[in-house]
Amino acid sequence: MRALRTAASGMAAQQLNVEVISNNIANMNTVGFKRQRAEFQDLMYQNVERMGAQSSSQGTVVPTGIQVGLGVKAGSVYRITEQGTPQRTDNRYDLAVDGRGYFQITLPSGEIGYTRAGNFSLNGEGQLVTEDGYAVEPAINIPQDAIDVSISKTGQVQVVSQGSPEAQVVGQLELAVFFNEAGLEAIGDNLLLETAASGPATVGTPGENGFGQMLQGYTEASNVDAVSEISALIIAQRAYEMNSKVITTADEMMSVSAQVKS
Repeated sequence: MRALRTAASGMAAQQLNVEVISNNIANMNTVGFKRQRAEFQDLMYQNVERMGAQSSSQGTVVPTGIQVGLGVKAGSVYRITEQGTPQRTDNRYDLAVDGRGYFQITLPSGEIGYTRAGNFSLNGEGQLVTEDGYAVEPAINIPQDAIDVSISKTGQVQVVSQGSPEAQVVGQLELAVFFNEAGLEAIGDNLLLETAASGPATVGTPGENGFGQMLQGYTEASNVDAVSEISALIIAQRAYEMNSKVITTADEMMSVSAQVKS
């Protein structure tokens, strides 16, 4: 009975849907996290009677035919790159991007990773790094005698050193943008990698055309909306239950047919 396999594919699809939703909810408080959405496609169809087939010697054709669908499959898990709300932290090394763009991070492998999580700090050498100690690219080094650090909306880093009233520029932050941000590969730790689907990174100065601005003392909150996720979770649960009911009904129908005596 086709209904058993069709409903089973529906249950598997809704299980994936729930897993995606649960990951969104789990990361509600993850800095710079972008929620994801599972998208589905119908499977192939079995033609019991093909539309357009000749139905008589007079040339008449079947107008609609009979096609029976064989279920559903996952098409993609799409990342929604909507801007998260900037949250004030008053930490001078915290940065949020208002608009498009990703911070560039040098990974231990030498690759460049990308992130929206700007909760940075300094390592023992005065270099601006992520929570895992990965250096921000281009490298920003803060002098040991710095008493104040200012990062402008355009990403220019200035410091005021002890005994020197004049601010000095010590670096310039840059952002990277992509044609298809949803095509970036997530590798965990708030990091993404460039792929053939995302297209190559275009690097530029914050505030320029097409690039967002820097907000010092802020981090970008996750764009997960709790109400929407709970609603989606309830819908997925109901869909899972309905597919399981189809399996139960199909099993009962098969039991009835098996009990028919000749």
